[in-house]
Amino acid sequence: MNERNSVVRDARTLGIPKMLLLGLQHMFAMFGATILVPILVNNYFNGEGLSIQVTLICAGLGTLFFHLCTKLKVPAFLGSSFAFLGGFQAVANLDTGIFANMTMGEKLPYACGGIVVAGLLYLVLALIVQLVGVKRVMHFLPPVVTGPIIICIGLSLAPSAVSNASTNWILAIIALAVVIFFNIWGKGMLRIIPILLGVTISYAAALILNAVGMTNADGSAILDFSGAAAASLVGLPPFQLCKFNLTAILAMAPIAIAAMMEHIGDISAISATVGENFMEDPGLQRTLIGDGLATSLSALVGGPANTTYGENTGVLELSRVHDPRVIRIAAVFAVILGFIPKVAELIGSMPTAIVGGVSFILYGMISAIGVRNIVENKVDFTKSRNLIIAAVILVCGLGFSGGLTFHVGGADITLTSLALAAIFGILLNAILPGNDYEFGNDIRGDVSRGLGQNPQNSELK
Repeated sequence: MNERNSVVRDARTLGIPKMLLLGLQHMFAMFGATILVPILVNNYFNGEGLSIQVTLICAGLGTLFFHLCTKLKVPAFLGSSFAFLGGFQAVANLDTGIFANMTMGEKLPYACGGIVVAGLLYLVLALIVQLVGVKRVMHFLPPVVTGPIIICIGLSLAPSAVSNASTNWILAIIALAVVIFFNIWGKGMLRIIPILLGVTISYAAALILNAVGMTNADGSAILDFSGAAAASLVGLPPFQLCKFNLTAILAMAPIAIAAMMEHIGDISAISATVGENFMEDPGLQRTLIGDGLATSLSALVGGPANTTYGENTGVLELSRVHDPRVIRIAAVFAVILGFIPKVAELIGSMPTAIVGGVSFILYGMISAIGVRNIVENKVDFTKSRNLIIAAVILVCGLGFSGGLTFHVGGADITLTSLALAAIFGILLNAILPGNDYEFGNDIRGDVSRGLGQNPQNSELK
């Protein structure tokens, strides 16, 4: 098998040291977005919001729990969900009823209580899948729906990559160039850890540029170690139990609709990348249960909602390492960092430009996987129904940048752009005549029709 196209499905063949490096690489790729959620939430709650330590531990433990629920088969990492940011902001702005005289820190547990309920709603959808069967559910999610949704997942993240990279284009370009160089021309182990190399080499460049007095585009220092200097070496995370209130639940729980649609899109993308039909084995109901319970358990102790990460798909595609054991190693690293504040802050000092440079590849690859899905499945765009479905999904997924907000009972409920794209795509596919997709008739067809064609298995082509 050609080394360039080879896939590592059992990383144990590489040896323990290399597996640890791959796990570290995966953790680095997830780290930036995972800690960004508590940083943003803290802005809403005036510094009294989510803890980075708790967030890392909940992401790691949530990932491990998800793997247990999915029979250790699905190579997915669960990080902090951005879908619930609007809900956090809504709870922070509540100033009536019991919230009238509360501090921001006192409101946070109620926001987490709403997320607990949102996570439990996953179980309702999982039960539906269990009762009616994945074949009937997936009838509403053919490649003409999942392909454009996957494209939207990647493209919706693109502005974040550009925004991060623009803080320092020199570092972003160095990170991007290193990833490309080692992915194309790297040999052996160097070829499958391009992200880790991109992060470390560009971080070394940042140290040099910072030492000679260069600054970011806005004049700020390239590196700031004040957080790491103030942090203790070892410390217990500030866990806190959630609280429940109907108003906060109404602000948070409906967002589960968006999160579940994104979950289905991510599992489809992972399936397409790895070449395994995870919708059928271990089953969509199991992935929903794992994601939902991980979300509820995280919020129960003061953490954010968890979700399957699009960045995860980019790493799988770029590294060609599809072994779930590597993701579990990354999860263990995240948990360990949660108990070592100084190291977590040190990694957190990584310039956002480096994250942006690496994200150029990761986010673009997610969309490319969606395009590949559509091409490999031979979706017929000479049919008007398919054109209409794809067109509406793309416009909803990319046009509603701020989502769509409804006012219910004094609370704001926001459906994200991806949730809207999924909802309209599923509805149009169900309503418009001419749906010829049948899931479950031929397992090889299902694998090649949007749920994970393996480019190495020529018999599936």
